[in-house]
Amino acid sequence: MTSTPMTEPAPPQIFPPTLREVMLRPRWIALLAFSLVVAGVLAWLGQWQLGRAVDTSPPEPGLTEVVQPLADVVKPGDYLPEPLVGQRVEVSGTWVASDFIVVSSRYNNDVEGYWVTGQLRVAGAVAPTSIAVATGWTSSLDQANAAAAQLEADAEANPAAVVEVTGRLISDEGPSVPPAGADPQTLVKMSPAMLLGRWHDTADLDVYRQYVASQTAIGPLDDIASPAPDERSRVNWLNIFYAAEWAIFAGFALYLWYRLARDAWEKEVEDLEDEQAEALAESSASSSPAGAAESRD
Repeated sequence: MTSTPMTEPAPPQIFPPTLREVMLRPRWIALLAFSLVVAGVLAWLGQWQLGRAVDTSPPEPGLTEVVQPLADVVKPGDYLPEPLVGQRVEVSGTWVASDFIVVSSRYNNDVEGYWVTGQLRVAGAVAPTSIAVATGWTSSLDQANAAAAQLEADAEANPAAVVEVTGRLISDEGPSVPPAGADPQTLVKMSPAMLLGRWHDTADLDVYRQYVASQTAIGPLDDIASPAPDERSRVNWLNIFYAAEWAIFAGFALYLWYRLARDAWEKEVEDLEDEQAEALAESSASSSPAGAAESRD
């Protein structure tokens, strides 16, 4: 009488967790809270950039063409706000005779030439105060040097003479290096900071960071071509681009949390399926005839 081999019961089927169940675990809820905080900070930065992108109180059109006293526009040593670049101003003072300096690489209606600049000692200032003034333009270096010499002679003849200057207020162009082979003293940028290094009588002197381009030539020079600055747009597209970047970063913080949670869920499902497949293979092997024979032996 033969005995029927006993078959082992199949392993119980275990259903894998859903993605939602994995996301609701404490670990992933805590990570979601952290991601929301990060996304909130990034969204706030985007909103801040967006608020700066649109100028809600732009200067009135043509405001730069209204002549204002220099002291009402900017103070010595202060930087000039962007809306005031090119503002027409008026200032009075006396020339420092020894400080008429020629600046090259100046263009008048696309014609290269030279400016003659001077140190104007501002009248009525509490402390000694000076501002650089571009007095006029010429296409000839010889004419520029001659004009500087004449202005110096006039200032020496009457050092107390008060002059009225009206022109555009322009920011420092920054330091420069003379072209190769040129005189080391050559100036190719209108920089009050560099002019200050060559001025005389500068002890305890307050100096404006900006300079004035005179609207009418002073001395034997031509008027400087200085058109009104372009009206500034109310929209700063660079700030809008930054705001969009912050919004993308905020969305990415939440997407990163979702991607990490999904990867963890997929790995858990794969591991569970592998375990079930291995258990099923072992069960099939033990219930096969060969496996049963080995059991009887």
